[in-house]
Amino acid sequence: MIRSRRPIRPAGIKFDLTACLLCQWRAFSTSYRRLAEKPASAPAPAPPKAPGPLDEAPRSYGKAVSEFTPKPLSRPIGLPNPPRPGENTGIDPRTWRQRRADFVDYDKHLKRRKELTKKISTPYFREWSNMRMHKGKSFLAPPGLFKGEKALYFPNFYGQTLLKDKLYRDTTPLLEDKVSVVSVFSSAWAENQAATFASQKNNPELHEIVKNSGGLAQIVQINVEENALKAMIVKLFMPGLRKKLGAENWGLYFLVRKGISDQIRDAVGLLNSKVGYTYLLDGDCRIRWAGSGPCEGDEKEGLVKGTRRLLEELRTKRKEKPTPPAQKQILEGQNQKAAMPAL
Repeated sequence: MIRSRRPIRPAGIKFDLTACLLCQWRAFSTSYRRLAEKPASAPAPAPPKAPGPLDEAPRSYGKAVSEFTPKPLSRPIGLPNPPRPGENTGIDPRTWRQRRADFVDYDKHLKRRKELTKKISTPYFREWSNMRMHKGKSFLAPPGLFKGEKALYFPNFYGQTLLKDKLYRDTTPLLEDKVSVVSVFSSAWAENQAATFASQKNNPELHEIVKNSGGLAQIVQINVEENALKAMIVKLFMPGLRKKLGAENWGLYFLVRKGISDQIRDAVGLLNSKVGYTYLLDGDCRIRWAGSGPCEGDEKEGLVKGTRRLLEELRTKRKEKPTPPAQKQILEGQNQKAAMPAL
């Protein structure tokens, strides 16, 4: 029998040491992977946006406001995208099958229910109570025109004009490539407020500029009547409106029934339906100047100066605009005929 002088060790010691090193390597590799997969730190939050002049203005919905002082517009108001004919018509283009599918859609049902709840919860006399503060004036006109590259767009409206064909038209084709003073109102009280800016009696200088503009400037009136009964009354008085405005202005008066959402009202500043609003638009339907309520201070002079400046910009733009090839050939042919000596 042979005896070994080395102490007898368990056979699993080597395995245990190997397992221990393997565990250490696994722990190290896992930690390394977790550190590599750790998401990057979240970006710093954006600085809070400075409150605009319309953020604190009283509205027909939301929290009631007891004290408010209107401020001049510090930045442009309007929509970010240019208007297009066919928008905001209030006409539902869906088929009966699509309407049924939307009716049984639970998510759309919840969205519609929220909209109806918001309308029902709106106090009926809130807008009238807001008229006690500065006669409902939501904001003051800016001291000058908004820059063209920063100005936002006036939405498209769809309504019936005073023309006797009784057709419904879009406002965008009428406003394009012209300087437009647009009055928006929804009642006789609001119409009188808008008249302090742009009527013949209160601002004859503005009408003189429009008359001598050669068709480049115009005054447009938009009467928004979402109530069916009030809209019917306005239609009954259309013959009187035709006599009052004259045949040349029949196509510049719109009666709008539908299509103006709360988002459009907030963007453009139509915060009170009992208040009149006045907008000065350039040839691209951008809002370059705006006023609300009755005219105060030097707002009337600001509207006149802004109209003159936009007319100068439009004339310069038309001169720089290249002549189409077909029209250029016609003009050259006319010039050659005029230069030929008579036989």
